Amino acid sequence: MSALLQRRGLLLWLAASPVHAQPWPARPLRLVVPYAAGGVSDVAARLLAPELQRRLGQPVVVDNQPGADGNIGSAEVASASDGHTLLMGSAGTHVINPLLSRRLPYDPVKDFAPVCLVATVPLVLVMNPAVALALGVRKLPDLVQAATAQPGRLHIASGGNGNPSHLAGELFKRLTHTYMLHFPYRSTASAQQDVIAGNMDLMFDTLPGALPQIRAGKLLALGVTSARRSPSLPELPTLEEAGGAALKGYEASSWIGLFAPSSQPADQLARLQRDSVASLAGTGLRERLSGRGMLVQGLGGAGFAALMAAETEKWARVVQLSGVKVDR
Repeated sequence: MSALLQRRGLLLWLAASPVHAQPWPARPLRLVVPYAAGGVSDVAARLLAPELQRRLGQPVVVDNQPGADGNIGSAEVASASDGHTLLMGSAGTHVINPLLSRRLPYDPVKDFAPVCLVATVPLVLVMNPAVALALGVRKLPDLVQAATAQPGRLHIASGGNGNPSHLAGELFKRLTHTYMLHFPYRSTASAQQDVIAGNMDLMFDTLPGALPQIRAGKLLALGVTSARRSPSLPELPTLEEAGGAALKGYEASSWIGLFAPSSQPADQLARLQRDSVASLAGTGLRERLSGRGMLVQGLGGAGFAALMAAETEKWARVVQLSGVKVDR
C-alpha cells in the first residue's frame, strides 16, 4: 500500500512540476525572402542557410514570399510567433519602404530585432555602350557633361518608384544638377534588359546583377556607388573618385540583413547573432558572397540597428528633396 501511495505521489509531483523547455531550435527554421527567387537577397539567403543549419543543428529552409516590394513577406515574419521564422530583409524593407508608404503593414523598428548585417550591395552606374559611343561618353565626367548640355535627352531606368536604383539616381541628379527622364520598371532585371536593348540609356543596377553583362561588354560601367572600390571590379572607380567635387561623399549602397520577430527571446537572438556572425567570418561563405559582388559585413545587432537609423536619416532627405511618392 505504501508503495502504491509513493507511486501516486510521484505522478502528482511530475504533473505539477514545470515542463523543461525544449532546446532551441526544436525544429526546422524558415528563412523568408520577401522577393522572388534569383535576386540578391535570395542568393545571400541560400548561401547563408547551410552555414546556419550546420551551427544551429536544424534545417534552415529558404521560403520566397514576394510581393509589394518586400512588404508582404516582411509583414508575415513580423507577426510570426512560432520562434522559428526569420527574415532576410533589406534596405528596401526596413528603410526605403517605411519612408514611402503610408500603409506599411509592419513597423520596421518595433516589429523586428536586427540580428546581423549580412552584406552591403553596391550599385553600379551603367550605360548602353552604343548610346555612350554616340554621345562620346567614356568616363563619368563625359556623362555629366552630356546630361548638362541636353537636359531631358537621356533616359534613366530604375527597378521601380522608390527602388534603391531609383533613389541612387535621384541623389546623383541632385548632386550633379542634371535632369534625366526617369522610367520606372517593375523590376531591376527588366530595366536592365531595356538598357542592354537600347530602349533606355542608363541606370543604377545592382553590382551582382550587372557583373555578367559588364564582363560580356553588354553594359558600360562608369562607377560604383560604394564608398570604396569593389573587389569584383577593382579597376572601376567609385562615383566619388570619378565625379570629383560634385559627388564628394556620394554613397548609395543597398544592404541585406537577417532579422527575427521582436518577440524572439533574448537568448535565442544572442545565439542567432553569434552563429550568423561566425558563419560570415568563415572564408568559404565570405568568398562565395564576395564573388557575386557583395561586400560581406557580419555586423551584429546594436551596430546593425545604428546603421539602419543612419540610413533612414540619409534617405529621408533624398526622398524629401526629390519629391518621390509611392502609395503602396
